[in-house]
Amino acid sequence: MQQPTGKRLQQTSMQARVAEELRQMIISGELPPRSSLSEMALSETFGVSRTPIREALKQLQIEGLVEVRPRVGTFVAVPSRRELTELFQMKELLEGAAARLLAFRGSVHEVELLEANMQAADEAVREGDAERYAALVHEFHDLIVKGADNSKLEAHYRTLMNQLAYARLVRTSLSQPGRLTESDSEHHRVLTLILAKDGDGAERVMREHVRMSHQALMAGIDERQS
Repeated sequence: MQQPTGKRLQQTSMQARVAEELRQMIISGELPPRSSLSEMALSETFGVSRTPIREALKQLQIEGLVEVRPRVGTFVAVPSRRELTELFQMKELLEGAAARLLAFRGSVHEVELLEANMQAADEAVREGDAERYAALVHEFHDLIVKGADNSKLEAHYRTLMNQLAYARLVRTSLSQPGRLTESDSEHHRVLTLILAKDGDGAERVMREHVRMSHQALMAGIDERQS
């Protein structure tokens, strides 16, 4: 017997809410890598039955945020070195293309916001505020993608950033000596080329910046594992 339409919609809504809250908890690091995700415990935490919890975890598994080990349990996924490299290769392509498209658009609102972002980022660097700078890094990249004004590119980018749990990884990258200043300088170069409407240059420098971030991240991971 099929469930009434209203009940099915209610369960779908609960599943979406649980998936979104769990997604943000993983991305932010509130749920660290390798954390165990018990359906029973999560059911109590969210005050819902195990069905929407189970469906939410399936969705997050598809997104690459959750790992299901048969007869063992469900855990927050830990990307392998190869997976991180592949994800950053895609990040480089998407963000490079976004910088190029934004440069060709000229003086749009996102460019004004990027200039304000850079002023705040410079201040954070001067004060040595890595946590504040990390948030501004996320905003900088987000503005470039939004400014590209390409919904397909942005949709792929959002999925990719969820898989990377980027908010957590950027802190590891910025923990490398001198990386805060280097990253800020690289952002300035990207913005200068966007302001000059140099699409080719903006794409090239943006891709270089993503590669440098990836290198700093891997160095930080190696240090933590040594």
